Amino acid sequence: MFKSALVALFSVFFLLHAPVQAKAPDADAGKGVKKTAKKISKPAARRKTAKASLDNREKLVRKVVVVGGKRKVVYQRVAARPVVPAVPPVLSAGDIAGLNLTQDPLELKSNVALVIDPADSRVLFEKNSTVALPIASLTKLMTSLLVVEAGQDMDEVLEITEADVDHEKNTHSRLRVGTRMTRGDLLHIALMSSENRAASALGRNYPGGLAVFVAAMNAKARALGMMDTHYVEPTGLSSHNVASARDLAKLVLAAREYPLIRQYSTDTKYMVEIAGHPLQYANSNRLVSNPEWDIDLQKTGFINEAGRCLVMLTRIDGRSVVMVFLDSKGKLSRLGDASRIRKWLSELRAPHMSEARRRHDEG
Repeated sequence: MFKSALVALFSVFFLLHAPVQAKAPDADAGKGVKKTAKKISKPAARRKTAKASLDNREKLVRKVVVVGGKRKVVYQRVAARPVVPAVPPVLSAGDIAGLNLTQDPLELKSNVALVIDPADSRVLFEKNSTVALPIASLTKLMTSLLVVEAGQDMDEVLEITEADVDHEKNTHSRLRVGTRMTRGDLLHIALMSSENRAASALGRNYPGGLAVFVAAMNAKARALGMMDTHYVEPTGLSSHNVASARDLAKLVLAAREYPLIRQYSTDTKYMVEIAGHPLQYANSNRLVSNPEWDIDLQKTGFINEAGRCLVMLTRIDGRSVVMVFLDSKGKLSRLGDASRIRKWLSELRAPHMSEARRRHDEG
């Protein structure tokens, strides 16, 4: 009996200390894993095969379709969007001359700037103001000055011809060949909206024709003391129309003497009729519709060689100021520069106004 108990105890001890053997893998489970792996790899394999057959003009697009009520993933080859090579920026004449390296305390975006007090011609701010550069549609200010000074009939009807079509820059115009419009309307939209065909027609219908008109533009420039200025046509599309900021300030002061130029250049909108159909134009300078600005005369301009240009006769804290900006970078940068100058002048004037107010109170 003792022997039987000893054998039983030894059996229990052996079972407790016997090494545990790992369970053999389930053959069926292994097969199931293999089947699942095959199912996952099929779409990847199809995608890999499809990609391998693509050329550089195609790309692979993943789509989910329904076939027989079941969702199915397919990969379709489609034409890839062509890669457009980067176009290098167009350098303006100012950039080529190195004017973009000039620093100024207001960090203006214009390569050229000039601000003067017309009361005494005192220069309040300047940056490269004596360098002659392309002036784009600022040219139209001289064009308008000559037309007004010539005393031509503003009610005379002129016709847009093929000679007015821009074959240099291929710019668009809403005035088709054959359009008939009064000289006054052409002058209005040339100043306000910088309409090129309108300016061309004005010059072409000057007494003696276009060649005489261009000669008169240069003669007027000399008479005004604009010694850095040269014109070859009346629109500003040619980069050979050049002037310095100092010269343009003189042109602004000459043009301000004519109420018609002041009015037409600062109107916000104007409607004309062409063959009985109304056509509305808007001012190319959005500052004229800004209630914070008081602008007496303005003109904008742009061609690649000139950059963004702007001249203005405006009032800041009750004082008239002439502003000239040439070769500005960015569509709104010239307007931003004008705002910087305006703020700067207001801050400069504030201490003097405070002193004047103090003296007034003490008196």
